[in-house]
Amino acid sequence: MVSALKAQHLIDSTLIIVTAKHGQSPVDSSRYVRDGSNDPATLLSSFLAPSENSAIGPTEDDVALLWLADSNETAAAVALLEAESPTRDNIAGIGEIFSGPSIGLYYNAGDSRAPDILITPNIGVTYSNSKKKLAEHGGFSHDDVNVIMLVSNPDLKPLTVTTPVQTAQVAPTVLDALGLNPSALQAVQKENTAALPGLVFN
Repeated sequence: MVSALKAQHLIDSTLIIVTAKHGQSPVDSSRYVRDGSNDPATLLSSFLAPSENSAIGPTEDDVALLWLADSNETAAAVALLEAESPTRDNIAGIGEIFSGPSIGLYYNAGDSRAPDILITPNIGVTYSNSKKKLAEHGGFSHDDVNVIMLVSNPDLKPLTVTTPVQTAQVAPTVLDALGLNPSALQAVQKENTAALPGLVFN
């Protein structure tokens, strides 16, 4: 892309932003091998909603999101997970279990679409049923929710910004670079999203 922009004499007037919608948590194959019998969904198969025991579910990768057939059984399902893990040397790799009000840390707990149980596995554990992957995404670990962001233009001086930023800030930054008003975006108005810091456009 850069070569093509240079060939068209457009590189000087182009702002390039490289980022990603998610990160990737590393898989530690020496600590965990999923055989399909010890992941949270399998342990709770009798509790799960029909859709979770079909081709469309469950939702498991480096997190497990589980919807139960009866939400009133959540406490019993969590108790089973808590009882199974230690007796099986935590072969399921369960790190933390969220249910009830604690689901609100990641989802709107009052939303019927939120899972009944959320399980974050130990670092390096994945429930993707793949023995070839070196990394997986979908969870809430540090590696999952942090991505690189590189902003480049010949007029920009080299600078490392350590201020935490969000990918949502890309859109207002693009408008700012084009000389347009970022506040014209409805999302910016609703969420007060700032442009990326440390950038000055002439």
